[in-house]
Amino acid sequence: MSTDLFFAAPARPDVPDESRPNTRTESGRYDADGSDVSVADSAVRTTAPSEATVAEQHSDHVSLRDLIDDRRVDAALTWLDEHAPHRIADELARMDAVHAGIAFRLLDKDRALAVFEELEPVDQQQILAGMRDQSFRELVEGMDPDDRARMLREAPATVAKKVLAGLSPRERRMTAALLGYPEGSVGRYMTPEVVALHRDLTVEQALRVVRAKGAHAETVYTLPVVDGGRRLTGVVEMRELVLSDPATMLTELVVTAPVFARATDAAEKAARLMRETNLINLPVVDSEDRLVGLLTIDDAVEVIEAADSEDVARQAGASPWAGHYMAAGVFQLARYRAMWLLLLLVAATLTVTVTDAFEATLAQAAHLALFIPLLIGAGGNAGAQAATSCVRALAVGEVRVSDLLKVIWRECRVGLVLGSMLAVVGMVIGAAFVGAQIALVVGITLVIICGWAATIGGTMPLLAKKLRIDPAVISAPMVTTLVDATGLIIYFTTAKLVLGI
Repeated sequence: MSTDLFFAAPARPDVPDESRPNTRTESGRYDADGSDVSVADSAVRTTAPSEATVAEQHSDHVSLRDLIDDRRVDAALTWLDEHAPHRIADELARMDAVHAGIAFRLLDKDRALAVFEELEPVDQQQILAGMRDQSFRELVEGMDPDDRARMLREAPATVAKKVLAGLSPRERRMTAALLGYPEGSVGRYMTPEVVALHRDLTVEQALRVVRAKGAHAETVYTLPVVDGGRRLTGVVEMRELVLSDPATMLTELVVTAPVFARATDAAEKAARLMRETNLINLPVVDSEDRLVGLLTIDDAVEVIEAADSEDVARQAGASPWAGHYMAAGVFQLARYRAMWLLLLLVAATLTVTVTDAFEATLAQAAHLALFIPLLIGAGGNAGAQAATSCVRALAVGEVRVSDLLKVIWRECRVGLVLGSMLAVVGMVIGAAFVGAQIALVVGITLVIICGWAATIGGTMPLLAKKLRIDPAVISAPMVTTLVDATGLIIYFTTAKLVLGI
């Protein structure tokens, strides 16, 4: 039995096979349609640029979209050669399908793959939609399995079927295995291409395994150490192997009881665990502690970014969306925001109802109406601040559901302190405009409203978490709307008691 365990696909066809249908032009550029991308046949044509034009082409102020529109192929090729894959991906994401497809065809094969993996799944699908079978297969075959699975989980069924059908048997098995894990789990994001070392190896033997197998793995910085049953027993860093004596046994270097995640754990939880423990790779095991992959730092960053983007959108009272903001249409953005605004509009009718109920109070002291915007604004902002702070604390693990009573007590005191500070200013303003009695009502109300708003804002996310609802759904606009209605009740009740009306 081999002393090393290697879970990886065969070498990728980075160099094109001469026997395959030609998918590269004579200039080495990647042809996404399987046709020759030449000056005569391309959708863009070249004109000889003047010296001033050349200077302009090298400026960052000239976008790739502008070069494509002006049919300046040489300038577009220069732009692509001078920019990193992530910068090119960002530019492609800003374009429509036609312009993005034209620009993508100008990339050579290796650069095309690097750029493709930097794109969001929705943008990847847009590129794939314009490709013919041979180019389609080569591109998805060259992707890392975890990146491919990430794209397929958001792709239409027809696209997913086409992608899987075009893969080699080994790549198809790895991709299907990743897609078999629950949505949002670590298994969907991990890489199965891992070099695992048997615990009985020496450093020299381990390095020999890494040299033989490492070229096909996604990372070799962290090397899991396993027993004969593929169960994870520890990890060793490549740095330790390189700096140690060749005759040293791995058991002397291995970190036992390593930090790890199970394939069914939430990806966001695992990614934040990596951040807390300063890991660049996190071993992933199955229910029997057998090694199945690694969660790499680049994928962990993407998981956290996606989770934070979703939280920010929901806290702002909008539905999260995929893809580049600049590529989204006006009606598409409006659709993501409309539902929340409609719900908040309906909820805001509570404010109208409360005002109507205290119409008699307002009639006897009309000056009370002057301070309604000030009071509900202060209360709403205090509640929104508390809600945002609590959602963030929950996300990074600083607060647990079990801390509910502590959070209530803390936020209530914070709100009362803030309310007292605002009350001083509010009473000065009230006294200057309408007299001491109304000013006193405004001051007392500010203290109570801020204390109440902060308590509600800090409590609702924890209650949502306890009910298995995403805390981010308890958005700042929702808290603000609730505080507006309850704040008016506090205001008018206080006025009736103080003024005796």
